[in-house]
Amino acid sequence: MKRIWGIFILLLVVFGPASAQTTTGKPKLIVGIVVDQMRQDYLYKYADRYSQDGFKRLMNDGFMMKNGHYNYIPTYTGPGHASVYTGTTPATHGIISNSWYVKSTGKSIYCAGDSTVTNVGGTPGNGQISPRNLLTTTITDELRFSSNKRSKVVGVAIKDRGASLPAGHLGDAYWFDSENGEFMTSSYYHAELPAWVTSFNSKKLADSYLEQTWETLYPISTYKQSIADDNEFEAPFIGKDSPTFPYNLSELRGTNGGPGLIASTPFGNSLTLDFAIAAIEGENLGKGNDTDFLAVSFSSPDYIGHRFGPTSVEVEDNYLRLDQEMAKLLSYLDKTIGQGQYLIFLTADHGVADVATYMESENVPAGNLNTSYITGQLKGYMAAQFGEGDWILNVSNEQVFLNEKLARDKDVDLDDIEEELARFLLRFRGIKEVYTGTTMKTSAFEEGRAHLLQNGFNHKASGNLLLILEPGWLTGGARGTSHGTGFTYDTHVPILFYGWNVKPGSSTRYATVTDIAPTLSMMLGIRLPNGATGQPIQEITN
Repeated sequence: MKRIWGIFILLLVVFGPASAQTTTGKPKLIVGIVVDQMRQDYLYKYADRYSQDGFKRLMNDGFMMKNGHYNYIPTYTGPGHASVYTGTTPATHGIISNSWYVKSTGKSIYCAGDSTVTNVGGTPGNGQISPRNLLTTTITDELRFSSNKRSKVVGVAIKDRGASLPAGHLGDAYWFDSENGEFMTSSYYHAELPAWVTSFNSKKLADSYLEQTWETLYPISTYKQSIADDNEFEAPFIGKDSPTFPYNLSELRGTNGGPGLIASTPFGNSLTLDFAIAAIEGENLGKGNDTDFLAVSFSSPDYIGHRFGPTSVEVEDNYLRLDQEMAKLLSYLDKTIGQGQYLIFLTADHGVADVATYMESENVPAGNLNTSYITGQLKGYMAAQFGEGDWILNVSNEQVFLNEKLARDKDVDLDDIEEELARFLLRFRGIKEVYTGTTMKTSAFEEGRAHLLQNGFNHKASGNLLLILEPGWLTGGARGTSHGTGFTYDTHVPILFYGWNVKPGSSTRYATVTDIAPTLSMMLGIRLPNGATGQPIQEITN
């Protein structure tokens, strides 16, 4: 027996206690990180200058699904956040775009809009926000239900939809008010701001950041992963002749949205992290007997990416700086929650296309679709084929909404109109495929782009015609870029787990963002979100 005890003690001395990545029970805190507009390749593209303590720590010590994708169209911010946290697609959770046309009212609805609530803090115009348009539960809701609501859930982002949708129906959400530079919420969540939020706002950190000049973190000549800083493909800030460093933010804020300018700089990430840490401390997250959840969305990469595009020095600098923020967050969690006591997942709400005009300059097929011109052509064609009338009610999100009442009044078969217009639209350069709403409702597509489109199709809310553009094509202008398609540049995003009960490794197996919530459910031993269609990632749960 003495010999056995001696061997046991020797093993403890040599190998120490159980790995910090593997503990018993449940994690004290889950941190869900969504980086707005982060493509998977950004983890590799700038890796030679990432530190060992930020993204590389997550990749090396966590488990990464290298072939992670969105499995629906359209790939936008609202649907992306909703899909990650519900474990299902827009066809089920109902957030079919950032905003969408409502046939019954003839108006558009915002994905996180709620006219029944008012601002708490901030300004009235930014306060009518809640998750009421989300039709299913989220993993954060299920965590709250599993503990009889003892678990705390807090959503944080510059964008209101990036905070409210992840927080679910039962959590708290705070977002940045671009008008007064403070974090706010709505009466859906609180009657008044918690003291810790008021205290944070009193520091006026947004103003402090906007007194700085955004210069490259390293000498600009070392930014080898980007094209020349001065080019014709990027959109400069108002009041600045060229899209080039440096950016004097105190001078630019007056003509670029005031406090809201911070969202278009890496300092928006810094401010978001500052507030996230304040939320951990203010709500004592991870300090109770039940698992808490912090949902953080870094919105600034999206604003920067839209304006400058993925080949820009600005995007490269943003990710080098965000890597430092990740290292700061991990260090903070190590000290306050404890290594192995917290669980992180990192993903994105969508990717992004290259600037179409840049791709054309490199002889790669691409282009910008003139939707105003096509809408005019549609209206003229309808009048010629079916008689005068207000046939086209709305064209948005690459969908066409027809006047179904007018079709009934004129005794014209709606299916025939849809098929005729689908054939007409295919005449235009840049449009690859057109599907009718009737086809989406009556056919089951198991693969391909039609399958992705159907996963984003809502029988009540989606349009009569749904367009898929050619690869590399956008519905934008000559400068800047966008996203929303089912092509890999928009769908391929990080899916990375790190920390509690996560063994290091990676897989190239195809996975989807709708697998994230079911994976968390299995790890925590709680109920799946009630509309979940994704599957647990077995490489992580086994």
